[in-house]
Amino acid sequence: MTLTQQILSRHYRNKPLVAGEMIMADVDLALGNDITSPVAINAFKAAGGDKVFDPDKIAVVLDHFVPNKDIESARQCACCRAFAAEQSIKNFFDVGQMGIEHALLPEKGLALPEMLIVGADSHTCTYGALGCFSTGVGSTDLAYVFKTGKLWFRVPEAIKVTLKGKLRPIVSGKDVILDIIGRIGVSGARYASLEFMGDVSSLTMDDRFTVCNMAIEAGAKNGIFPVDDITLEYVKVRSDKKFDKTKAADLSDAVYAKEITVDLDALTPTVARPHLPENTVTLDEIASERIKVDQVVIGSCTNGRLSDLESAYRVLKGNKVAKGVRVIIIPATQDVYVRALRAGYIEAFIEAGAVVSTPTCGPCLGGYMGILSDNETAIATTNRNFIGRMGAKTSSIYLASPYTAARAALLGYIG
Repeated sequence: MTLTQQILSRHYRNKPLVAGEMIMADVDLALGNDITSPVAINAFKAAGGDKVFDPDKIAVVLDHFVPNKDIESARQCACCRAFAAEQSIKNFFDVGQMGIEHALLPEKGLALPEMLIVGADSHTCTYGALGCFSTGVGSTDLAYVFKTGKLWFRVPEAIKVTLKGKLRPIVSGKDVILDIIGRIGVSGARYASLEFMGDVSSLTMDDRFTVCNMAIEAGAKNGIFPVDDITLEYVKVRSDKKFDKTKAADLSDAVYAKEITVDLDALTPTVARPHLPENTVTLDEIASERIKVDQVVIGSCTNGRLSDLESAYRVLKGNKVAKGVRVIIIPATQDVYVRALRAGYIEAFIEAGAVVSTPTCGPCLGGYMGILSDNETAIATTNRNFIGRMGAKTSSIYLASPYTAARAALLGYIG
């Protein structure tokens, strides 16, 4: 079995599984946010739900419109707060303790190797970086998990992605996944598991989180890395649970539908043009066009971790953002914010002419903290650049790494 199939097997009778098989698996952690949780809560109650299956296996993170931007978002959060109190959900994260969910859960030690995690948010696939099976589901699916602790899955086929070499300093996990999506397209891994092998030790944990976060942008059911020493080093300071990195290592009989090789040595900074993540070009190819940007967003569940802010800091420190460019920097969690503050990053950002936000999804989904007007152009470290994703339907979004976005902030154009 593949890595994903091995994990699903452990959560379903420990029996061998094959791609396409339907199973009812046990869920270790169910996640909702301030947009999706109220729908799940209402469906849970409509189905006769009284007590959740296990309050310790549910996490609710208020991150999309928090602090609340309007009355409706305040009502959404009030619904979540009441449910968390009623059900004694301890993994509830509100203003002052919250962060962007897919950065927060690993940081808190809630997402760990070998787990089966579902979340009513498509980028729940982020946690595969830790060697677990995690995937996004609908809010009514989440309601079913709230009630039963189980969920139906079709066992995905797998695509083996072999990494070779080592990234250059200005190249990151964002460039890796944009390169892959550019090659296979937004439907290239539809309902498949993207399984990363080879020189995985060349990627940091933050790189891996970014890569798995955007697996869904290739249509994948999930992305997953094997557990190695880097994984174990990350989790040991966040959890007392012990893991054996060799447990899921036997892939000798694994069946893969396709194989892809990524030459890390050859990768260069990559940009996705509007209006799909598959519309990729290298920074060198697009630089000559001198595409003017009105706004730069550095943050999100894809690229709002400390290493991402450090990458932007190295570019922005001691410089000034170009006239007429709005630069919005969003630390992914409170802990990232504090560590960036202590390292001097926040002060450097402000002195450069950027603004720094509280942790929030904010502009990524066109929520708040940076909505685009008609015909405006943004370069963002977010994960989607669909039409109207960040504001007006005539606006344009280019996806890039923190390094590339920070360069655009200084130049005033992508280059």
